[in-house]
Amino acid sequence: MDHFLGKEHGRPGFTATAPPALRIEPGTGERIGFETSDAVYAELHRHHDLAKLSVPINPVTGPVYVEGAKPGDALAVTVHEIRLIEHGWSVSLPGSGALQHVMGDEMFTRRVPIDSDGVHVTDRHVFEARPMIGCMGTAPAEGENSTIMPAYAQGGNMDVTENTVGSTVYLPVMVEGAYLSIGDVHAIMAEGESSFVAIEAEGTAVVSIDLVPGLGLRAPRIETADDWIFVGLGDPVQESIRRGYEDAFSFLVDDHGWSRGDAYAVLSAVGHSRLGGPTGSVAPDPLHPFDAVGAVTLHRVPKSVL
Repeated sequence: MDHFLGKEHGRPGFTATAPPALRIEPGTGERIGFETSDAVYAELHRHHDLAKLSVPINPVTGPVYVEGAKPGDALAVTVHEIRLIEHGWSVSLPGSGALQHVMGDEMFTRRVPIDSDGVHVTDRHVFEARPMIGCMGTAPAEGENSTIMPAYAQGGNMDVTENTVGSTVYLPVMVEGAYLSIGDVHAIMAEGESSFVAIEAEGTAVVSIDLVPGLGLRAPRIETADDWIFVGLGDPVQESIRRGYEDAFSFLVDDHGWSRGDAYAVLSAVGHSRLGGPTGSVAPDPLHPFDAVGAVTLHRVPKSVL
């Protein structure tokens, strides 16, 4: 690790108005550690009262100013390592999550041990850790984007399990310097994140940053060893699905020169799609105090077809 940004650089928002915690040249291979905070869950575990919180929900660490990055470019953020501390948190908040009507008004919290055996989600259930980054994004052209909901073209709280070691996340650049921030490390998370809270864990995400000039993305995309994954964003979910399909289709037709017929046929044959992060909300709740939450969907193109 060449640079380390401690959790004291955390803040609840993506913005270009925050002073950079680090300036870096892209493409050098230098590795940056972003330490993330679990303070909000530790507080809730102590007092079970959202009104008493003294720390922000879902802070992100940064921002990192990327030299030479300008609007229309894209950052390529490769995840090399995610280090977890010895515990995480499981939390169910009243009025939040897909099963809020079932869970009622009681808040449930649990300190989850993490050791060489795995993640001790309950006294009887231990799972192998599958650490991933829930929140990664760049600054909007103006103002500030939430680190909670919704996810944006520039990234944000996407909660996508593929944002993990070995993946490269491509993010649109909207301002000079990009202003990359990272937070919300999870020890393990199910696709869909039904409660809106995974097994949250303090940790350090170690990444390197490259710059792709003029890529012109309208939403994030993720490259894994085997696939290109296109992030659909929209509300309702049908709009998210359509936008994700459009980006996958454009990748094949415009970037790789395929005919439209071939592209559509291959997407229908092997272009698997599924829900991304939180399963969504259509009414205000404690984590999302506004009208609607856009859906995150994922659309996969195998590299083997290219």
